[in-house]
Amino acid sequence: MISWIQRSFQQHFRVIFSVLLAGTVISFIFTIGSTPGVGGSDRESATRDFFGHNLASQEEMQHLIHDARVSAELQFGSADMDGDQLERYAFQRVASLHLAGQLGIPAASDSQIRGYIQSLRAFANDKGAFDASRYAAFLTSLKDNPQTSGAMANVISDDIRIEQVEKILAGPGYILPSEIKTQLTRSDSKWTIAMATVAYAGYNPAIDPSDVQLLKFFEENSFRYQISKRISAEAVEFPAVAYIGQVSVTDAEVKAYYDQNPARFPKPAPAGAKSPVPPKPDPSADFAAVRPEVEAALKLERARSLAAKAASDFAYELYDGKIVPGPALDSLLSSHHLAAKTLVPFTEQAGPAEYNGSKTIADAAFKLDSDRYYSEALPSPAGSVIVLWKGTLPVRQPALTEVRPKVRADFIDNEKRKEFVELGRRLKTAIEARLNSGEPFEKAATSAAAATSVKIEVKALPPFTLRDRPKDIDSTALGALEHLGRGQVSDMAITADKGILVYAADRKIPDLSEANPRYAELRSQMTSYAARMGSGAALSELVESELKRTAPAAR
Repeated sequence: MISWIQRSFQQHFRVIFSVLLAGTVISFIFTIGSTPGVGGSDRESATRDFFGHNLASQEEMQHLIHDARVSAELQFGSADMDGDQLERYAFQRVASLHLAGQLGIPAASDSQIRGYIQSLRAFANDKGAFDASRYAAFLTSLKDNPQTSGAMANVISDDIRIEQVEKILAGPGYILPSEIKTQLTRSDSKWTIAMATVAYAGYNPAIDPSDVQLLKFFEENSFRYQISKRISAEAVEFPAVAYIGQVSVTDAEVKAYYDQNPARFPKPAPAGAKSPVPPKPDPSADFAAVRPEVEAALKLERARSLAAKAASDFAYELYDGKIVPGPALDSLLSSHHLAAKTLVPFTEQAGPAEYNGSKTIADAAFKLDSDRYYSEALPSPAGSVIVLWKGTLPVRQPALTEVRPKVRADFIDNEKRKEFVELGRRLKTAIEARLNSGEPFEKAATSAAAATSVKIEVKALPPFTLRDRPKDIDSTALGALEHLGRGQVSDMAITADKGILVYAADRKIPDLSEANPRYAELRSQMTSYAARMGSGAALSELVESELKRTAPAAR
């Protein structure tokens, strides 16, 4: 197992799986259940067997997850899985290797490993074939790492054994001829279509709801207007501009700041220039041209730091002096020449409007209460701020009069959407009638749109198949083809910003006999897929059964 692959990887493999494995850290915690005591001995003695692996061991779980990630990278060219997917894949690998042992499947030979590497997606070109140059470049980019190469050899050998188990579990993968023909028709039919598009924004029917309609809509949709829990608060501001006078900078510091951030300070274009002048390689002149701007930015940055420190010091004074709201707080604010600014009540989702809805400030404010009424120093657009809690306003249902403008806007949008759907039905009926009278689709669509006072855009596409479709075709239009025959017009499919009517000018069905090479190709793909589904289901059942068998008893 080790001889060929490990010799090769020992020569080349320092970097590859440092990137492959260390590039993504998988955090996995498998809960065993509460155990008495808090000492380390309780945790160390916890076990949960899973085909010879202890799932209660974080170290062993990390090893299984790492191997699964490496396997996915090699086989699929990517390990773009979330934690749950990767965990399931790791468990299936363990179950497969358990079956491999029971079936007596031996470790992979050198020749098997060579052939398997040439089938890996990680080393395939754009057409899916093994790319020797990609593999060679991959090897030459690596350095010696015997430990990593040994682990890699084990993963590859395990995957070869797992592949053999899956083939045994998969069986022949039965597919009916009718299923092949259905898929061949779907993927290889040649379509010639045209699309008529109506912009939703351009459709503006006259909708003027009555009070009765608004009240009914409001009552039926009251949940949409419920006012979330809000914080009533004040803020003590520490603006950076108040501290700029305390900042002094040297020429060397300004130059160093510029050198660290040159892209922030582009050289201004000469007066009267019609287009930006390409920068010239003259760093000294470029710096001189923007020096005042650089110095101002550096001073403001340091002033923001001073403002943050002043805010932190003030928060500490509140804590150290055990200051409570009332005269004591007013006195402390006065001694620092500060004032508390009343904020408009805000929700946790939408922070105070005075600070651009800052999520940071909102999160901090919602942690406050009567026992802890002030926040730490928080960043604000102008510098720093401390939030003073005044109260929490509970969730409430407003009266219609409070939210009438929003209710009216929602009602109009809702009715507009309904009328847009009805417009689509009328357009389809009118277009079909004109097509039946012999008009071409573009003229039929344009005339129908004119009769309904809407603007329509018609676009004809060159013939295509779903296997080789235009890159810019709307996916909504493709979905309509599922239900269209030659000469038919689809219902208007509605997206967020438009409605689309699809006309199937022509549809050529491919050869559905076994003489068509695509028939054999699809049969192979579909039987392989059906077989994989079978083996996957069997392995999933085995995994679930083992997890259930060793699940900790409920306490």
